Amino acid sequence: MCASIKRVHAFARLKPSADFSQDMIKFGPDNLTINIYIERDHSKGVVNNKQTDWSFKLDGVFHNATQELVYDSVARDLVSQALNGYNGTIICYGQTGAGKTFTMTGTTGNYEHRGIIPRAIQQVFKSMEDHASQFMTIRVSYLEIHNEIIFDLLSSTPHVAYPPLSIAEGPQGVSVKSLTVHTCPSEEVALNFLFEGDMNRTVGHHALNSHSSRSHCIFTIYIECHSRIMSDATFVTSKINLVDLAGSERLAKSKSEGRGLKETTYINKSLSFLEQVIIALSERNREHVPFRQSKLTYTLKDSLGGNCNTVLVANICSEPVHIVETLSTLRFATRMKWVTTAPVVNEKFDTERLVKNLEREVLYLKEELAVHNSLLNRPPVTYEPLNEIQVAEINSQVRRFLEGTIDEFDIVSLRQIHEIFNQFKVILSQQEQEVEARLRSKYTLIDKSDFATLAAVQKAGLVDADGHLVGEVDGQGFGIGVAPFSAKSGGKRAKMKKGKEQPSSAPRKEGLASTISGKELDSISISRSQVVSKEQEAKEAQDVLSVETCRTESGPKDDAAAQPSCPPTRIAAFEDFKSERGSEINRIFKENKAILIDRKRKMSEAAQRISVLKQEMDAAKQALECQRLDREQQGEYLNEEGQIIIDEDEFLLLVKMKELRKQYRADFGSFRDLQSEVQYCQHLVDQCRQKLLTEFEIWYNESFLIPEEVQEALKPGGAIRPGMIPINRVLTLDEDEQERFDRMQEEVLPFCPDSVSFYNAKAKTDRKHKYSQAMTTLEQMRKKPAGIQSVVKNKPPSGLDAT
Repeated sequence: MCASIKRVHAFARLKPSADFSQDMIKFGPDNLTINIYIERDHSKGVVNNKQTDWSFKLDGVFHNATQELVYDSVARDLVSQALNGYNGTIICYGQTGAGKTFTMTGTTGNYEHRGIIPRAIQQVFKSMEDHASQFMTIRVSYLEIHNEIIFDLLSSTPHVAYPPLSIAEGPQGVSVKSLTVHTCPSEEVALNFLFEGDMNRTVGHHALNSHSSRSHCIFTIYIECHSRIMSDATFVTSKINLVDLAGSERLAKSKSEGRGLKETTYINKSLSFLEQVIIALSERNREHVPFRQSKLTYTLKDSLGGNCNTVLVANICSEPVHIVETLSTLRFATRMKWVTTAPVVNEKFDTERLVKNLEREVLYLKEELAVHNSLLNRPPVTYEPLNEIQVAEINSQVRRFLEGTIDEFDIVSLRQIHEIFNQFKVILSQQEQEVEARLRSKYTLIDKSDFATLAAVQKAGLVDADGHLVGEVDGQGFGIGVAPFSAKSGGKRAKMKKGKEQPSSAPRKEGLASTISGKELDSISISRSQVVSKEQEAKEAQDVLSVETCRTESGPKDDAAAQPSCPPTRIAAFEDFKSERGSEINRIFKENKAILIDRKRKMSEAAQRISVLKQEMDAAKQALECQRLDREQQGEYLNEEGQIIIDEDEFLLLVKMKELRKQYRADFGSFRDLQSEVQYCQHLVDQCRQKLLTEFEIWYNESFLIPEEVQEALKPGGAIRPGMIPINRVLTLDEDEQERFDRMQEEVLPFCPDSVSFYNAKAKTDRKHKYSQAMTTLEQMRKKPAGIQSVVKNKPPSGLDAT
């Protein structure tokens, strides 16, 4: 597919400030130009040719702009193209404290202040609802590059034990190995991953920013789109990289020290390498681009000058004190506009659908060949796999060809040629097996790699010390009618002489053959069985020893030692609960369930009886209709009172119909009663099941999850027990926050229904964060009493000097 060359779009966004430098920063009337003016330094003398005016033309300048306006101008078209198969990247660049994170992520406190990433997620999932003819799969990943080390922000590993990741480059482009990619079935799940990753980001504070990002973060949305209507085997994939770079900073202004100084060094170094890559890409005749100088540039290799629609947002400060950093950021944005990309639609093949299309095409071609054969008066040819009869016929032809009965084959199809060669192979294999069987019937074959048998044969005098068979003829590995070594004259010297006369280059086969007597064979088999039995006894003894060791190690211990260090699985704990504390509830549950099963069985039987009665009634009704038609055709007879006279068969049918209706009404009434009983029993079973699960949760939380300190803090014998409310509510004791959140939902959500997923994801992330904080606090509480005890223990007696 031909790729169209596009340039990178660059926008500038000014951070609002009360100390806006109106004399230094001017905006053009087209809202695309920004002019910078710096007064000449008169202290350097009259002759001073230093530049004082700069003009930068970008794709847009945002001053006092809302988050919605920024997203509509920067990201909306890029996300729309990503849904059609084009990769996209949005990069926020600028000095520290210029508003990069606010532009990219926004804040979670106000729905209107959400950034590019939450809005892009919302647009993607809204497009899924609007395009019902397409089946989309959405996945996300979140990584950060901190001190030139890549970490997965969505990993299940604790934050302090993040495993560093590496970058791999393949035919599909650059990727991060072992980076977790999570499937998102809904907008709320995707936002939850975003907020969870934001909690794990590395942040710090310095003189310029109290909550500064100390790492480069990349949030990626992967889109896979299949058509529900088209039968093509192709589908499109794309990804959107949303990059929040760490801010460049001057140490003289940020006053970073220690760890912050090290982080600043890595940040400025990686941003310097990024600028070198941009300069290299903007030069047309440049052959080498130094992408591998840093993890940041290597990760963004596909986004910078590759198969991607790229947009840069240059965040700048409007204060006069930061005018030099603002000028540097605008220079970078101008260089970025010179970089070009070649985005193409990422099409891939669906293997299952491709196989189905190929099978359909093969069937069509077979039909086409059959038509051509019939038009040319050729004999009919089947293109299906050969059946057993055809294979047997080809086998017979091959055998006759080998015997010389026939001289050639009648070739009909290519499949027949393949089968002929296959039958040649089968016949050759059969002949080899027959030859081996004939040899085994006359001789005893010994494997030279079987050392136990070989030792027994040497002891019997059938093989010499060098492993050669006594009486070996022409080095073929068979000895025919040769006496044992002990019966030969000449003894050992003759044997050595014979060994010297044998050529060393004579080939030896793995299988040896000799005429061994029955007694010798018995001794060989006995020796082998003894070796095997000894090995088996040793193995059994080892197994018994290991089992006894396991039993000894897993024997009964004290209750305190047998206490598990971690909670058991809920399945195992539930079985223990049903047999102990919840035995009574479980018994009631089983009894109600047995009654429910019995009522369902009776209701099923009643339904079957009703069905049978309905069939009989339909048959009787049909027979009555036939009787009526026959009576009308033969003529009706009336009695003196003017009533129609019917025959005996019709009368019996009427009586039967009446009885069937009566029985039907009775059975249907009992069916309705049973149906009501089943509904009531089902309600009881559901109540018992819910009660059983609720009591199990209470027992499980009391036994394994809630620490002793929290259990002691709760009022004994009160109305609230551990387990009656969620465990995170027990640990955090944060009812006021939940009430405020519920009130906020009641006030805000009716006016903005689209914010439901956003606030639900925020609440879930907050609960998880508070739960982690509560658990950390409890761990500290567990350690605190021990520390106090040690202090008291080491305290000197009253009235004495501690020294």
